[in-house]
Amino acid sequence: MPKLRMRQAIAAAIADEMEADERVVLLGEDVGDAEGVFKTSEGLLGRFGSQRVKDTPIAEMGFLGVAVGVAAAGYRPIVEIMFGEFMGVALDQLSTQAAKMRYLSRGEFTSPMVVRMSVGPGLGFGAQHSQTLETWFANTPGLKVVEPCGAASAYGLLRAAIRDEDPVVFLEPRVLYGEREEVDLSKYHEYQIGKARTVVGGSDVTVVAVGQTVPIAVSAAAEASVSVEVIDLGSISPWDVDCVAESVERTRRLVVVEANPYSGGWGAQIVAEIGSLCHGKLVAPSHRITCPDVPVPYAFELEAMYAPTVRSVKEQLDQLVATGALPEPWWHTNNREQR
Repeated sequence: MPKLRMRQAIAAAIADEMEADERVVLLGEDVGDAEGVFKTSEGLLGRFGSQRVKDTPIAEMGFLGVAVGVAAAGYRPIVEIMFGEFMGVALDQLSTQAAKMRYLSRGEFTSPMVVRMSVGPGLGFGAQHSQTLETWFANTPGLKVVEPCGAASAYGLLRAAIRDEDPVVFLEPRVLYGEREEVDLSKYHEYQIGKARTVVGGSDVTVVAVGQTVPIAVSAAAEASVSVEVIDLGSISPWDVDCVAESVERTRRLVVVEANPYSGGWGAQIVAEIGSLCHGKLVAPSHRITCPDVPVPYAFELEAMYAPTVRSVKEQLDQLVATGALPEPWWHTNNREQR
C-alpha cells in the first residue's frame, strides 16, 4: 500500500480519472509545465498532453467561465484556483452560472466540474492567502462543498467529486499537502460526498471536524481525560446529519472544531440542526471551537496562536465534560495567561 503525501494523492486521483474518462480535463495557472505551484498536478502534462492539461493566463473569471461552457458541452473539467481568495474575482461564474445551470435549463444542461483551491492557515501566507472561506460556497444552492483531511480522503473524495454530475468545490488544506498517509487506491469508493466517517470512537463527547482540524481533533482525543468520538465530516454541503445526530444521541455532547473565524462559520449550521434534532438529550451546551474574528496573522508566533491547537481543543473538551458549562473561547484564556 503506497504512503503518499496529500498533494501526491490529489495528482493520483486526477490521473486515474483522466485515464478512466477522456472527457476529464485540467486547467488553471501553472498546472502544466510547472506541475502546479504546490505540485498537485505532477506528471500530468507529460502523461496526458497539452490538450487535456491546459495552462491558463492569470484570469480566474475567464478560465472558470471556459470551464462552465466546457462542462455544459459534455466534458468534465477540473479547475485549479491557486489560493481560495482568488475565487473572489470569479464567484459569478461559479455561484451564478455553474451552480444554477441545471435549475435554469430545467435539467437540459449540467455543470459536472470540480473547482479545486488551496485554503487555510498555518504556512505563513498572511491575511490575504490563508482563509478557509467555506461559507463563501456552502450557502449557494447547487454547489457541493468538500474538504479532505489527508491523503486517503483527498484521493477518494476527489475521484467522487470528478464523477459527480454537479459542480463541486474542493477545498484543499495546504498545511496538509506534505503530510504522508497510507492510501489504499482500490478503496476510493468508500469516500462519498455527503457521507461522514467516524475516525475515533468514544462515549463522552462528539467532536465534528473537517479538513485540517481533523488531525488536531484526533490528537486532542488521544490526550483528553474523557472519551472522545471524532467525526470527519468530509462534506460541508451536503453534510451527514444522520451520522452526527446518531453519535450525539449517544454521547449527549457536541463540539465542532473549525479553522475559520467564529462568526458565520460552517459549524453554526451543525450546532443549530443537531441542537434541534437532539433537544432534551444534551447534558451540556453545544460548543464551537474556532478562530477569533480577526484576519489571519502573518507573524509565525501570532499565526501559531490563531487557529485551534491540540492543547486548546483538549482543554476545552475536558472542561465541557467536567463542568457541563460552556467554556470560554480559547483565545480569552490565552490572553489572560499572557498578561
